[in-house]
Amino acid sequence: MPSSRRSRRRPYGEGHVPLDPERLLGVPQTQRGPDGEDYTVRTVRGSDKAYRCPGCDQLIPPGTPHVVAWRTEHLLGAQAALDDRRHWHTACWRARDRRRPAR
Repeated sequence: MPSSRRSRRRPYGEGHVPLDPERLLGVPQTQRGPDGEDYTVRTVRGSDKAYRCPGCDQLIPPGTPHVVAWRTEHLLGAQAALDDRRHWHTACWRARDRRRPAR
């Protein structure tokens, strides 16, 4: 006999709420990097180890949300691009355009 209990999380009469990818952590986006090249950028919630931010040369402590970025195109292919990814403080990544030298 099926249970008569129904989920109270989303009543059956309400419509589905569409997913907003901008609000998700970890959804890769393409953005211009500090060298003017295109980078694939992903926000992460944190990790179990510390990383050194290339923007400020300071450590990103374990568990700290931050940005991971790698070149969209790499001379040696996609795996080499992933191997060259860098972890940035979110504020350092956002400020990268101000530090780029004028051409």
